[in-house]
Amino acid sequence: MKENKKIFELMNVLTILLVAVVTVTGVLSFSTSHSYEVTNQYGDSVKMWGYGIYKNDSFFKAPLYVGTDLTILLLVVPLSIWSFVRERKEQSVESLIGCFGNLSLLLYYSASLSFGATYNKLHLLYILLFSICLFSVCMLMSRFQTISAKHEKVCIYPVTKGIKVFLLLSGISLFVAWLPDIITALAKGRPLELIEVYTTEVTYVLDMGIISPLMFIAFFLVRKGSFIGYVLLRMILRVCIYIGIILPMQTVFQLLAGVDLPIPALITKVGIFVALAFFAALFEHRLKKGTEFEFSA
Repeated sequence: MKENKKIFELMNVLTILLVAVVTVTGVLSFSTSHSYEVTNQYGDSVKMWGYGIYKNDSFFKAPLYVGTDLTILLLVVPLSIWSFVRERKEQSVESLIGCFGNLSLLLYYSASLSFGATYNKLHLLYILLFSICLFSVCMLMSRFQTISAKHEKVCIYPVTKGIKVFLLLSGISLFVAWLPDIITALAKGRPLELIEVYTTEVTYVLDMGIISPLMFIAFFLVRKGSFIGYVLLRMILRVCIYIGIILPMQTVFQLLAGVDLPIPALITKVGIFVALAFFAALFEHRLKKGTEFEFSA
């Protein structure tokens, strides 16, 4: 057990260091004066970013990455450090859940870079960060499962109608936000409208293939008062809060870059997630306040 704890702590330190390098490099890549035009594999003309680590990414996508990098650097990194330090001191279930939420967000972030960003000099660091985050999340889930198996009742928490509706609507919203783009492209027999120089849209895969189903799984588990359901719920709420901050920051950087953003797109693809983040923050506050743990980890 002690060896696992040491390994987990080492992985936490490596995660913070890698995230710091990746995000700082990304933020320093913001410059709009190096763009150029190319013809993509679909025969369409695409404007490329042309500067920094994202020089081979499109002019539309690069500001998204930079906005995400800045948010991760200024918000998620400090909170992750605080969670890691708190977990080391307290060794409580609550501190473990905090680490789990932050690491899950960093797993999402590293997966987006590893599979989404055009190949660049940080590619191996992206893969390493993704690997460490993945195994850290798996180690925590294993620990939660062990705690659940050893104790009949780990915690008592309120499951309100609002939380249930939130999980269902959030799971559905991810499809509402992204599925129309895919359906439209399939109907026209064309690639996705903003596929540009890429071969797939990683966000669609992660949101509809993993995050949305996870919300429905959490819905059924929390109805039964499951501890694992509680852990997943807390993670989902934390990630939703972060995403609700990241998306507006991405939009700001796109506007600074001069990217033309249709108002309907902003409402459906940003407004929805900002609203979800607001309710996620409200529910997390109430959930933490109303939760009673039966023991300390």
